[in-house]
Amino acid sequence: MKYMAIAMGWVMKFLYDIINNYGITIIVLTVIVRALLIPLYGKQQKSMAKMTELQPKINEIQQRYANDREKMNEKLNEVYAEAGSSPLSGCLPLVIQMPIIMGLYTLLRSPLDYLNLEGAEYMITAVHEGFLWISDLCQTDPWILPVLAGLTTFFSMSGQAQSQTGGSAGTMKAMKYFFPVMIFLMGRTFPAGLALYWTVGNLVTWVQNKIFSNKTKKEKLKAEVKEEVIKSRKEARGK
Repeated sequence: MKYMAIAMGWVMKFLYDIINNYGITIIVLTVIVRALLIPLYGKQQKSMAKMTELQPKINEIQQRYANDREKMNEKLNEVYAEAGSSPLSGCLPLVIQMPIIMGLYTLLRSPLDYLNLEGAEYMITAVHEGFLWISDLCQTDPWILPVLAGLTTFFSMSGQAQSQTGGSAGTMKAMKYFFPVMIFLMGRTFPAGLALYWTVGNLVTWVQNKIFSNKTKKEKLKAEVKEEVIKSRKEARGK
């Protein structure tokens, strides 16, 4: 994470030189990073949606072959092969995203540890700038930002929880209540700049969830309409 944080520090300094406002720099940097990760996020979400569609079949196989693990795995692999998907297909995009997101998280938690200050000593004071009601983005904001970070985490995770079925649905339902509370408590101890990053990142994720959900619904509706048309044509030919 150290080298990723240093790389993010270079980008932050570049943006700050243009924007000249540390709070807006954090927002812009967060949006840029999340935007660059959209293709990976899309692949991850498509994989999750595919697994959701397969969940009824998976549950049926798991119940039918509960006492025969070898046969269960064989049948599950057949289902995955037929669908062109697997439980691990959504992991790679997530694995690639995490170092980038965590690098930015690490940078904003201790910005002066990862910024190259040679010839840019002004960044020492820049990271202590105020933003809106916050007097110093390197100090904690005890209530407003932590509450916003917790709420946006809840809404972001709610969108993901709705797409889950089976055993994972119960886990996501529990996490969408537990995780926001944890983020709120952590937000009260972290620099305000980090809480700002988390809030903006959650808002971007929420928008991504909405866009992807609407796109998935439209694609599913088109597929159903196409299937009905084909079925109607076959019935008409049969007559």
